[in-house]
This record gives sequence, C-alpha cells and structure tokens, in this order.
Amino acid sequence: MNAYVTRLTLAVAGVLALGIGAAITFAPGAFYASYGIVLPAGADFYSEVRAPGTNLAILGALIFVGAFKADWARFSATLGTAVFLAYAAGRIVSIMLDGIPSDAILLALMIELVVGGLCALSLKRARRPSILEEKNRPAV
Repeated sequence: MNAYVTRLTLAVAGVLALGIGAAITFAPGAFYASYGIVLPAGADFYSEVRAPGTNLAILGALIFVGAFKADWARFSATLGTAVFLAYAAGRIVSIMLDGIPSDAILLALMIELVVGGLCALSLKRARRPSILEEKNRPAV
C-alpha cells in the first residue's frame, strides 16, 4: 500500500469514526432512528449511549491525525484497525447470539470490515523498520 492510499485510508477511517461518534454524542435519537431503532427516554440511558459515542469521536480524531502527520501513521492505523474490526467482531457475535439484524446494520458491518481491513493493510506501510533492517540499511 503506497503512502497516498495509507493517508486516504486513515483520513476516511478518521472522518467516519469522528462523524459517527459525534452523531451518537450530540444526536443519538436521530442517529439510531436512521437504523430503525427507537431509544428509550432517560438520562441514565442517554449517558450510556453518549459515552461510547464520545469515545468513538475522539478515537476518530486520533486516526485522522495520522493521515497528515507521518509519525502518527502507525499509531493511527493501529487504532483504526482496532476500532473498526472490534465493531465488526461485536456485530458478528451479535449475529451468532441474536440472529440477523436489519440490512442497515449488515451494511455497517461490511463497511467496518472493509475500513478495518484497509487500516490493517496500512500497518504494513506504516510499520517501523526492524532492528535488522536498520543495521542493513546503507549509510547515507
């Protein structure tokens, strides 16, 4: 994966996570209604929904930084891989335990698998050279 594709991957992953996290944080009722889910009223419930939304938004911002700061690329790619593949894994567990969700949730699963997979591929590009590679690098 070349540097441009890595930067694009991290930018898209960061914007997705930041945008979804912000939507969950600031408009959870509307966000979940787009999936056909009606949230119950109550401060306790909304606190439990907004907290992971804010977490996702902050992680998205950190992923996004890696698209523009080369020294953050590996960290951001690692975060992107963990965030998106963790969501996908949770959805797969839910499918096994609860059954098949709506098409909108299945689409979210596919997007999470693709974005998480691209972030994982970006890790190869953004990886640090091993000690052996450093020793064998020609002097400049």
